[in-house]
Amino acid sequence: MTTVDTTTFAYRNASLPVEERVADLMSRLSPAQKAGQLSLYFYMAVAMNIPADVDIASLPPESQAFLRQPSMVQDAIRRGGAGSVLFVTDPAQINQLQKIAVEQAEHGIPLLVGFDVIHGLRTIFPVPIAMAATWSPDDIQAAQTIAAREARAVGINWTFAPMLDISRDPRWGRIIEGPGEDPVLGAAFGAAQVRGFQGAMTEHNILAGPKHFAGYGAARGGRDYDDAEVSESELYNVYLPPFRAAIEAGAANVMSAYMDLNGVPASGNRRLLTDVLRGELGFKGFTVSDANAVRSMETQHFAKDLTDAAARGVHAGLDVEMAIFDPAYDRIPDAVAQGKLSEEDLNIAVRRVLDAKFRLGLFENPYVDVDAATSAVNAPDSREAAQRAAEKTMVLLKNADRTLPLKAEELSSVAVIGQLADSKRDILGPWVFDHDTAEAVSILDGLRARLGGQVRLDHAPGASIPDRVYPSPFDRMDTTVIPTPADYDDDAEIARAVELAAAADIAIVVVGERQNQIGEKASTSTLALGGRQLEQLQRISATGTPVVLAVMSGRPVDLQWADANIPAIIQVWYPGTRGGDAVASVLLGDVSPAARLPFSWPRHVGQVPMIYAHHRTFVPQEQGERYFNEPSTPLYPFGHGLSYTDFEYANLSVDRDNVRVGESLTVSVDVANVGDREADEVVQLYIHQRYGTSSRPVRELKAFERVTIAAGSTVPVRFTLGPGELKYWSDATRGYVQDATEFDVWVGGSSTADLAGSFTVTEN
Repeated sequence: MTTVDTTTFAYRNASLPVEERVADLMSRLSPAQKAGQLSLYFYMAVAMNIPADVDIASLPPESQAFLRQPSMVQDAIRRGGAGSVLFVTDPAQINQLQKIAVEQAEHGIPLLVGFDVIHGLRTIFPVPIAMAATWSPDDIQAAQTIAAREARAVGINWTFAPMLDISRDPRWGRIIEGPGEDPVLGAAFGAAQVRGFQGAMTEHNILAGPKHFAGYGAARGGRDYDDAEVSESELYNVYLPPFRAAIEAGAANVMSAYMDLNGVPASGNRRLLTDVLRGELGFKGFTVSDANAVRSMETQHFAKDLTDAAARGVHAGLDVEMAIFDPAYDRIPDAVAQGKLSEEDLNIAVRRVLDAKFRLGLFENPYVDVDAATSAVNAPDSREAAQRAAEKTMVLLKNADRTLPLKAEELSSVAVIGQLADSKRDILGPWVFDHDTAEAVSILDGLRARLGGQVRLDHAPGASIPDRVYPSPFDRMDTTVIPTPADYDDDAEIARAVELAAAADIAIVVVGERQNQIGEKASTSTLALGGRQLEQLQRISATGTPVVLAVMSGRPVDLQWADANIPAIIQVWYPGTRGGDAVASVLLGDVSPAARLPFSWPRHVGQVPMIYAHHRTFVPQEQGERYFNEPSTPLYPFGHGLSYTDFEYANLSVDRDNVRVGESLTVSVDVANVGDREADEVVQLYIHQRYGTSSRPVRELKAFERVTIAAGSTVPVRFTLGPGELKYWSDATRGYVQDATEFDVWVGGSSTADLAGSFTVTEN
């Protein structure tokens, strides 16, 4: 297509208000071009690397379609049929696509370029659930600021993050991408990521896209993609607060969920996407579907056909469709012509998308500097920041007899056991696609670097971790994934690991799940350690060699035996590019662990779901005896985590015994470090409402602060409680209420804090 001279058009005038520029451009677009702005295509760039001598026509139809997909997308861009692309990270390729959009398409509208920058682009930070475990919004924001800088440097200007799905069922694989089980921690987590990604919206920032709206984390049985039934009370009190916080932080985009929520597909739910998201939460940006979710409305037997699906999506408030082939939104002009979709609904959606493009500055600067991108994604200070972040994510679950930290000068030999200990790919975690696996530091690498030549360090892979029954679809995109060989001899390798451990001063045993066994399409029916990892741990323990257990996972796993028998257990998550260095720093005491669990850790899968913020219900004094055969309590409570020092809480005070509805009060506490080293503590405040319009959970987190306290020092910590913390959504009134009532308040180092106070709220 030959473009027209657009240089004199009002929408090209950067001095005009964005609203005027959008209005001018809108007046020039045809219905098909408007629909194109609402289409987001996957760009299968890998298909462009096929050798020239491949006879595409001889391949199966699905293979042909895949190989021709990049050309299809380029043609769509050229005719104005695509406004956004995703899954391309090469700056030269991004510039090529922008050149087609800007210089060959009729109106020269630049592309939004999206990508899953979930926990880093090239510099891989710890997985999101691990970052939530820092309980440090500042550190979360700093990590995503670096991720945004790398992404924008290569031409990505939009991320499909943060994931803000509260998850209370650890069988669900995507628990790893979110903030855990609590809405207050989740809200802080979400707002911090938005601030990190978007910042002041400079040339170093990208659009944030909180997802998945809403209730995706409540999938039945923890099965990814299954439907969810969520009560109004849970929706408003648990699942929506993180999204509200992200929107208040300025989130420019929100992604809808795949699944049916209460019987209506989320991507076609007008009440959810318009009434709640925009009307109640105040969202002003644009929305996007998850992959093929609009087309899926036909599969879900909600829409009659793809034209109906397109009309329902736009009318519901779903602005952009993410698709691989043949978007349903290509049928928007037909839907408008047939009266199934109003032109005004269409125009509203297009205006939102164009507004984002203007505010990003894409019309003035659509291209990136390819040479500068290389240095931006390889900055040494970013790797150092990744290590510091990882050090702050480690949760010390148990430390009997002060087994940790290890003292290098007292060691002559260390056995490091486990396949995960020497895996550069697994330490990065899932949901990374532009990583450099070669530069990843495994736990074994980190220990070798830290111990140098002063300690003999031996490694045995030991027990294998069985592969998935159903292969990961994402492994096909990652050539660095190394499965366990088919001829792997578990008996021989376990025996060698046990022998190695028996001869060492201490054994560091790494257990858990491979990175492709958690994440999207990686739900599980069990929390048991895969394969013979537990048997191996038991045999190593029986040798008498002291054992430190490092757990690499993104969900709780069954540690009942380990908790009863192993002196030291540390949750290391999937800590990222410099994860091995971080693990070594914590194990050897360079850093005191200070992360805290963002979920309750069940004893085994039979207790799932298990949350700390449950209601009292009947005979609350028997809460721990709900099962006749074992305690109905978690192995480790929400907010739990140990340190290499000790903290004491004292002098809890509430500055006002009585406040009126709508007023605020201050809760103060003194936190003393009574140990011999400086360390961080996460101070947590919980409340319970004794009576009111509805019954309320036994405890609810309402405030927290991660503080650094010098050895022998005491730090005063103050929290404010006001209507924002004391109100809740009541099913009795179908709205938010703040009751005149009495409250209990606790402050301490976990959800089991016992330092208590109280206050009363009276009527105005």
